[in-house]
Amino acid sequence: MKIVVLAGGLSPERNVSLSSGTMITHALRSLGHQAALVDMYFGLEDYDGPLEAFFDRDVTDRWKQVDPKAPDLEAVKRQRKWKSPNQFGQGVLELCQMADIVFLAFHGTCGEDGRVQAAFDLMGIPYTGAGYLGSAIAMDKDFTKRLIAGLDVDTPKWRRAEYTMKDIDSLTSTTPVPCVVKPVASGSSIGVSIAHTKKELYAALVKGLEFGGQCVLEQYVKGREIQVGILAGKALPSIEIIPSDGFYDYENKYQPGAAKEVCPAEIPPEWEKAVGKAAETVYEALGLTVYSRADFIVTEDGTPWFLEINTLPGMTPTSLVPQEAAAIGLDYAGLCQRIIDESLKARNG
Repeated sequence: MKIVVLAGGLSPERNVSLSSGTMITHALRSLGHQAALVDMYFGLEDYDGPLEAFFDRDVTDRWKQVDPKAPDLEAVKRQRKWKSPNQFGQGVLELCQMADIVFLAFHGTCGEDGRVQAAFDLMGIPYTGAGYLGSAIAMDKDFTKRLIAGLDVDTPKWRRAEYTMKDIDSLTSTTPVPCVVKPVASGSSIGVSIAHTKKELYAALVKGLEFGGQCVLEQYVKGREIQVGILAGKALPSIEIIPSDGFYDYENKYQPGAAKEVCPAEIPPEWEKAVGKAAETVYEALGLTVYSRADFIVTEDGTPWFLEINTLPGMTPTSLVPQEAAAIGLDYAGLCQRIIDESLKARNG
């Protein structure tokens, strides 16, 4: 098959995306596919050959390891030669139209939030993962919680806040601590802070202005961090995350050795059943397809507290869903092929 692996874009998670895209492209080529890795934002601006030949172009490994710092997106914009507001770089859509399917290796906004999926639906371009509506809802932590609040799934208390600097004193005084401050539409724990004191909460809210001043203020729940991948609607074996320091933030997620990951998680069978059921319930409630990953805190009584769900989970060298798939005997390349097969079923359906 001819496959475009689309990654990068203008997202705070572009470095993570490019790492996933590199791994996926190598895996697809190992299966005999003609796979082309394309940065959505820069496109083919440095390529002057025929489009058909791009599918066999060499794949660089320079993006395989995730940079420990999130990118400066303004600097990224300045690097593009084509000065256009178009998020799709030169030649991207033309190449995608030539492909049998586009493997979406995005994370975060500009790729995981449903906008690319909607554009491809209108253009008749098959792609991997969930559709546009489920992707858009899952990207918004507040909307997701509203949808599942009436279901048999526990989630920490929360409130959505849209604020400016002048609102921070009031928000600080009226929000109980400890709490978690999260940008309402972001991933990879970028911009996430755990505030144990009012002083820390104030600082977290100031930091949140960098992400648009829209956040979720969430009750802090203490417990074990358990994440569950879902493949074709069924929960994979859970994985427990034990950071070496602090919480599972951006650096701990993507730097080898920064966190201990235990898969399958060493939890009682009844906990495993409960967290798997909760993950499947959220997946179904949002109308998701193909694969996802749901994040939980499991308290000492075995209650899984749902935090969020990711519709395009990481596929980097340290990512979790590939580890969970391996626990059921599905290797990385096999997982990529399964994602393609399930995606074609979803798009044809």
